[in-house]
Amino acid sequence: MAKKESKEKKSEASSSSDYGAKDIFVLEGLEPVRKRPGMYIGSTGPDGLHHLIWEIVDNSIDEAMAGHAKNIEIVLLPKNQVRVSDDGRGIPVDIHKQTKKSALETIMTTLHAGGKFGGEAYKVSGGLHGVGASVVNALSVYMRAEVCKEGSLYAQEYERGKPKADVKKVGKCGANGTTILFEPDPQIFSEIEFNEKRVLDKLRQQAYLTRGVRISFHDQRKSDAANEHKYAFYFEGGIKSFVKHLNRDITVIHDTVFYAEKTVNDIQIEIALQYADDLQAREMGFANNIHTPEGGMHITGFRTALTRVLNDYSRKNSYLKQDEENLIGEDVREGLTVVVSVKLRETQFEGQTKSKLGNPEARTAVESCFAELFSSYLEENPADARAIAGKVILASKARKAAKAAKDTILRKGILEGMTLPGKLADCQSKSAEESEIFIVEGDSAGGSAKGARDRRTQAILPLRGKILNVERARLDKMLASKEIKSLVIALGAAIAEEFSLEKIRYHKIVIMTDADVDGAHIRTLLLTLFYRYYRPVVEAGYLYIAQPPLYKISRGREFRYAYSDAQKEIILKEMQEKREAQNVKHKTQEEDMDTESKGEQSGESGIGETYKGFNIQRYKGLGEMNPDQLWETTMDPAQRLLLRVSIRDAAEADHIFDILMGDEVAPRKSFIQTHAKAVKNLDI
Repeated sequence: MAKKESKEKKSEASSSSDYGAKDIFVLEGLEPVRKRPGMYIGSTGPDGLHHLIWEIVDNSIDEAMAGHAKNIEIVLLPKNQVRVSDDGRGIPVDIHKQTKKSALETIMTTLHAGGKFGGEAYKVSGGLHGVGASVVNALSVYMRAEVCKEGSLYAQEYERGKPKADVKKVGKCGANGTTILFEPDPQIFSEIEFNEKRVLDKLRQQAYLTRGVRISFHDQRKSDAANEHKYAFYFEGGIKSFVKHLNRDITVIHDTVFYAEKTVNDIQIEIALQYADDLQAREMGFANNIHTPEGGMHITGFRTALTRVLNDYSRKNSYLKQDEENLIGEDVREGLTVVVSVKLRETQFEGQTKSKLGNPEARTAVESCFAELFSSYLEENPADARAIAGKVILASKARKAAKAAKDTILRKGILEGMTLPGKLADCQSKSAEESEIFIVEGDSAGGSAKGARDRRTQAILPLRGKILNVERARLDKMLASKEIKSLVIALGAAIAEEFSLEKIRYHKIVIMTDADVDGAHIRTLLLTLFYRYYRPVVEAGYLYIAQPPLYKISRGREFRYAYSDAQKEIILKEMQEKREAQNVKHKTQEEDMDTESKGEQSGESGIGETYKGFNIQRYKGLGEMNPDQLWETTMDPAQRLLLRVSIRDAAEADHIFDILMGDEVAPRKSFIQTHAKAVKNLDI
């Protein structure tokens, strides 16, 4: 069977090797892109900026999936330029029948022009809409395309989507391939700064999904980058290796990674999974190598089959008794790490950013394929099957216990007429849009905050001690915690499956803890709670971290606040220069210096003789501030600094929470050792 399938793939590749202008289909013009870039790349912020790279890389990945490329190189160059090269067939350069121009120019300057709308050039592709190269061109102040075909090198340059000259033959070359160099347009992107780690993570992901293709990366933006910041990814194991990578810092309950590969009705399906001793699920779906963070039909098909197969197996082997209810999706996905990758000829994504797959046929194909192969796996691997069955049965029992505890808490809150906890100092406003709640550490800080607040719009909820680490606790144990229960009731939006963002009582939820190790730990525990159980709150932009000052710097009647060590040095320098200017003005510099040297001295060692006469107060607790100070530095909307908490990479966030808050000590120790030197303001 395997040999027959490989012959069919080889036949398909050879039939599409005659890739020319006839394969390029033009649908419409280019102008709308610059007017509404968000429609094509999602935004003009960091996500949209990096999306430019993904669009060009996707085209190279398409060549690899079609069997025509083995090497892809991405280089970040100085002056915000990016170069992407591959050893594929090379974009056609012959004259296009419809446009009467070179096919290269047609592809690069015409929206909806490409080899993915018809013909046999690509069986599957990630660039469904065929707008990738032209959109990047339209949003770049400069672009250059080079194509090597049959020993000749062709090139064309563009400025904001318009060609500067015709496609020209500029020399000779070796192997076929395409190189695209582009520079994002500052008229479109207010901030142009590519993130090396973000690019690396994406490229690593693509290498896992494109087995046998080498993807290399080099960041040349730094002066020392000649021999550094170079990486290469090549994975023979494909998505099996991907699952092992995702589970690298947690304990797995079975060593074997289940893997299935099959083609159903022209849909190529790959699924790899493994269960871990964890409470969270990690599901990653891909369609034609495009990550679908919102899932879609392929994930729905997988989930349906997984629940059915594990119910059937559990009943057949008496893990579930006849009078017990079936397992549900929540049970069978606890601790699951899975990668589902499908490749289709005609993909139907929701939106240009391709966050969800809409093909109904993908659901049917994945469901039938996975049900058949996973059932066989459980029968053939009894030890793994027992471990998986035990895990999901335990999850089912814990879910029922958690539901009973949650229902009791929510019901008591209503029946006892105490939907709000007694320790909450609520605000007067009933409008969630203008209301904010400060979650503060301890009664002392709570007292200062209650005295400082604007009673009309600001609520204060003091928490005593460190809350439960929810990364290690199930919902029933979590809701037994008095502090967490108070927070759940105060927010008013319930929790777990009953959670409703529309019912949230505050649109600003501010974590306000002390600037010491204990404060940082409490903040991390609260962030874990919100990430695991209130993620829609984070995604809506409602969660913030207060930034109280670290220092109060004073001299005489003048004082200023510093929020970091760097700012402290700047303020000291500015105040010193001001003092010296005043001394020169009044021609009493020596007298002033003598007088001040007898006055207050810096409370911090290492300041030096330059800053004699300054008093530097280091705040370690919010309770050290009186209400007026806390208001003007941390709570006054006109002056305060708040950090909004956001999730840029959910998979990476999930991994970090596993490391920092999970049961495994070794990964946490390694993380601390790796990042210890970067920590500032460390109190020991």
